[in-house]
Amino acid sequence: MQTSALFDRGASRYDLLVGLNPGYHAELRRAARALAGRIRPGQRPARLIDLACGSGASTRAVLEAVRSATVLGLDASAGMLAAAKAKDWPTAVSFTQATAGDLDPAALGAGSWDGILAAYLFRNVPVERRDTAAAETFDLLAPGGWLVVQEYSVAGRGEARWRWHLTCWLAIIPLGVLLDRNFSLYRYLWRSVVDFDTTEQFCDRLAAAGFVDIARQGASGWQQGILHTFVARKPC
Repeated sequence: MQTSALFDRGASRYDLLVGLNPGYHAELRRAARALAGRIRPGQRPARLIDLACGSGASTRAVLEAVRSATVLGLDASAGMLAAAKAKDWPTAVSFTQATAGDLDPAALGAGSWDGILAAYLFRNVPVERRDTAAAETFDLLAPGGWLVVQEYSVAGRGEARWRWHLTCWLAIIPLGVLLDRNFSLYRYLWRSVVDFDTTEQFCDRLAAAGFVDIARQGASGWQQGILHTFVARKPC
């Protein structure tokens, strides 16, 4: 089953399940603030992309951080987009189906976006398309624009890796089965983190795409060493 189909199936209960994750929304807001504190749109409202917007939780975080922004939410899952569109949004927010690693930057407005938030995206991109996905974000940004990526990574971190295994098999997967009867999605989410890049490898991907000023900050609480926020700038 394709990744987008797994998320389609889980869309109706996804908000409920992530809401049970301690710190999930707080970390999204922290990532959105990291973006808000860096963008410099000038006299006009900021133009921002929420890449892998899912059911709209990250979109809401972006709007809370940059209230006057124009925001385009992109996601590969039709089910997640339907859940996002069903919520109340200002007219400056829109949603479109698109798949990272297979975007059309020209059609989306290459070089015209002040910032991009990509939360929980890159590990869902096939490894052979990750460099392409990073390059797409670079192409979409205006000179001086910022990319903020929030992502799980446990490769090369033994203690964090075991904590992720235990959290998934004792909490996340059982809850997914109980509340959503969707073992396939939550098993996939567990495995996608285990198989993802090291933080160093991911920073190297961003550098290869042309980004500069690349930095990483870790999360707190149970996600310490597991969840990371990366920031990177397109040169002027």
